[in-house]
Amino acid sequence: MTKRGKTGGIFMSIAFYPGSFDPLTNGHLDVLLQALQVAEKVVVAIGVHPGKVPMFTFEERADLIRESLLDALPEKRRDIEVVSFDNLVVDAARAYGARLLIRGLRDGTDLDYEMQMAGMNRQMAPDIQTVFLPAGVASRPITATLVRQIAAMGGDVGAFVPAPVLLAMKNKLKR
Repeated sequence: MTKRGKTGGIFMSIAFYPGSFDPLTNGHLDVLLQALQVAEKVVVAIGVHPGKVPMFTFEERADLIRESLLDALPEKRRDIEVVSFDNLVVDAARAYGARLLIRGLRDGTDLDYEMQMAGMNRQMAPDIQTVFLPAGVASRPITATLVRQIAAMGGDVGAFVPAPVLLAMKNKLKR
């Protein structure tokens, strides 16, 4: 999707996909795979909040995203970059040259919230467009919070997360 601008320069479409990804779910992966169809490069941005204690460290989450993409779509492994951010999403997106902000939608509740966020982001950064991508039917009920809760209570989350994440969760919860 490289385009020529009015001055003849070439633009590369870079999308910014922010989230906590703690853990990466099949829904996250579904949205990432869709994002790779609308942008040449996707910057997967893991929000790091000092007040929150995640299940996985930033490094573990970054590795799990890369491994899961490698399993799902190995030819696209060079088309993503995994980074951390702790500032406004639009400021982080700009820092990576992104013009698209990817947001996944599961249902109408997500849409209501995401529309508010898109409106605020548009006010702060009119040069960055929010793109909503619907989660596939199988991944609509999945949330990372529910996955963590089910796993912590000994439930099987294999249907909700990519294989590398399942293995990492099992190892993490053994400790």
